[in-house]
Amino acid sequence: MNKKLMEILACPIDKHFPLELVELSSKDEVVSEGTIFCSKCSRYYPIIEEIPIMLPDELRDKNQDIEFLTKHKGTLPDKIVTKGVPWHL
Repeated sequence: MNKKLMEILACPIDKHFPLELVELSSKDEVVSEGTIFCSKCSRYYPIIEEIPIMLPDELRDKNQDIEFLTKHKGTLPDKIVTKGVPWHL
């Protein structure tokens, strides 16, 4: 995901702007792994293989989200790992 995209992204649930970007892996202006976090509703949206997964809760893959959180629990902020919506560890 290109970092410049953050200038226009809003939370699909509550339309909050701006969103927070947590980079786990990036090169130049492209984030290959990380999360987008909405401070208003505490939802996180994983970025996997440069693609932000910004779907409504009912369309998200719980197993994929839990696997992502487990893999990155040592590097992601606590507000995402233990309190993030829709799922957390």
